[in-house]
Amino acid sequence: MTQTVNAMGLDNGREVSAEASVYGRYAAAAQQFEPSLCCPVEYRKELLEAIPHEILERDYGCGDPTPFVCEGDTVLDLGSGGGKLCYIAAQVIGQRGRVIGVDCNAEMLALARKHQDAVARRIGFRNFEFRYGLIQDLQLDLDRLQTELQSAPIGGVSDYLALRGIEDRLRAQHPLIESESVDCVLSNCVLNLVRQVDRQRLFGEIFRVLKVGGRAAISDIVSDETVPDHLRCDSTLWSGCISGAFREDEFLQAFEDAGFHGIEIAKRSRDPWQTVEGIEFRSITVVAYKGKQGACLERNQAVVYRGPFKQVTDDDGHVYYRGKRMAVCDKTFRLLGRAPYVGMFEPIEPREAVGSEDAKEFDCRKMRYRDPRQTKGHDYDETTEALNACGDGEQCC
Repeated sequence: MTQTVNAMGLDNGREVSAEASVYGRYAAAAQQFEPSLCCPVEYRKELLEAIPHEILERDYGCGDPTPFVCEGDTVLDLGSGGGKLCYIAAQVIGQRGRVIGVDCNAEMLALARKHQDAVARRIGFRNFEFRYGLIQDLQLDLDRLQTELQSAPIGGVSDYLALRGIEDRLRAQHPLIESESVDCVLSNCVLNLVRQVDRQRLFGEIFRVLKVGGRAAISDIVSDETVPDHLRCDSTLWSGCISGAFREDEFLQAFEDAGFHGIEIAKRSRDPWQTVEGIEFRSITVVAYKGKQGACLERNQAVVYRGPFKQVTDDDGHVYYRGKRMAVCDKTFRLLGRAPYVGMFEPIEPREAVGSEDAKEFDCRKMRYRDPRQTKGHDYDETTEALNACGDGEQCC
């Protein structure tokens, strides 16, 4: 868990102080274990055996989002620190997958890179790499920027203005992480270190790099109340993942605002990790999905919400009533058949499929019931024998 050159967003002097505090604290923690930077987390023991003790000792986090990684995934770990999460994920995804760790703390990045060969030998393959960058700016490759600065150091305001042009060129020509290139974004107790003014951009970057159908699994520290300014100004509390914590409901809202759907709290600590001035700070893991964007086409499909609630509302305001056939567009129909909705809805396909070339635009602004005749056909009049509901070779009733 590290991410630096980040802070709160109050005034410039305080931001610089907090940024320096975060960088210095995690640079030191890369050299010597600091117990106050982590809360108890249990990982799969067999996946830790391949990871050197130096990394395990200097790992700082508040949760384990790796259970949401799948075999063959391309995984991005934000604020990868010493590389522990990357090395765990590398074993889960196997040789067909790929893991990219991003961090901007040079000391932590050096720790992760130091053990790449040893881990590769232990697990039998090398499917991971570590890149130098800011998690709120996943287009800018800081290694490339550093090379540019060595040949053209900043000596004044004009050089600084030229630097902005260099950054834009690098983002366009050599992005650190390509758009829609990642299946799963992970992060472990890092987002709270990003300053307030950069947080909308941070979530936008997570959304940008994910493929359609991809997911983010983020463990972080949240608060049950809004953190007051006098605590946010405490650089020690900020670098300790306390005063920069998102308020719990606002953390979830940030995913929604970025365009995610299927947002759920996968794990939430019942007891707070720390309490400061009566404000509780605890660990949660949130999983969110990308994929609700796109055209809405009418193909005579419907879904039936199984329950147990009388009705539920999705992230776009669509209401599904228990036991009722609700008309949906083709995109939503397919969406509700995938994680995290699997098993919640009964899909109803039309008897005669409507081809994409014949499909008209579906108005998703207003939910409506689907007449069974729309799916069966208005001229449908078939009569059939009773089905054997008890199964082959069994007697019914």
